[in-house]
Amino acid sequence: MKQVFGVFGDPISHSLSPAMHNAAFSALGMDCVYHAFRVKPEKLEKAVLGAEAMGFGGLNLTLPLKEVALKLGSIKPDPLAERIGAVNTIVFEETGEIRGYNTDGLGAKQALQEAAVEIKGSKIVVAGAGGAARAIAFQLVADGAEIAIVNRTEERAIALAKDISATTLPGEVEGRGLSGLKNLLQDANVLINTTTLGMHPNTDSAIATAEELHSGLTVFDIVYNPLETRLLREAKASGAKTVSGVSMLVHQGAEAFRLWTGIEPPVELMKETVLEALQV
Repeated sequence: MKQVFGVFGDPISHSLSPAMHNAAFSALGMDCVYHAFRVKPEKLEKAVLGAEAMGFGGLNLTLPLKEVALKLGSIKPDPLAERIGAVNTIVFEETGEIRGYNTDGLGAKQALQEAAVEIKGSKIVVAGAGGAARAIAFQLVADGAEIAIVNRTEERAIALAKDISATTLPGEVEGRGLSGLKNLLQDANVLINTTTLGMHPNTDSAIATAEELHSGLTVFDIVYNPLETRLLREAKASGAKTVSGVSMLVHQGAEAFRLWTGIEPPVELMKETVLEALQV
């Protein structure tokens, strides 16, 4: 009988994780299958315990469940996930323990490195203050970047900046309202959008225009559907380098795969599968 893996979220029909992971399982000859399940926040604990009871191999969590998972007594987060305040990967240990991890920050880091971005010493603007923003900001500050977090609700950006500043990480961090984005971009090396602006089906939105961007920037949008968001089109028009959300999706997924199986996944095949799915 196939071992089942899955992703929980709400909404979830847009997820490309099943295509990506099933391609990896097939390529490696593993008798496993990965499905997407719609789970509401108030049902998350029951869903996780049900998956454990049915012998699932592991889970991913996406919006709006990443921060909810940290508050569940049944999930034991690793130190990084606890510090970030969000879980996106669940591992069912043979000991009966349910462990929570966060691979978003590492996925973002690897996506930037793939684009030849030097993280240490870079001035990076992170738009958003949710679970993905927390993971990415913690990771990049740990790698020595200077981070400015901007958010529509300024208090959330300031609170996240304070959380990170309270650690012993080497980089610097500050929080501001979204109105400060234009000024911050003038001296920035990297802009990362972690908000849902521009996500399918509301594809006409973007956090910045070509006039506000510049050719010295790398613009990274973690939204991967559509493949080229309005923000990335604006970035190209400004002469900036662009990084698609597909890179982060694949790298965070590959790290989850390693945690579940202990096996190195076929990363390039996973990326090709996602790109094909987006271009259908």
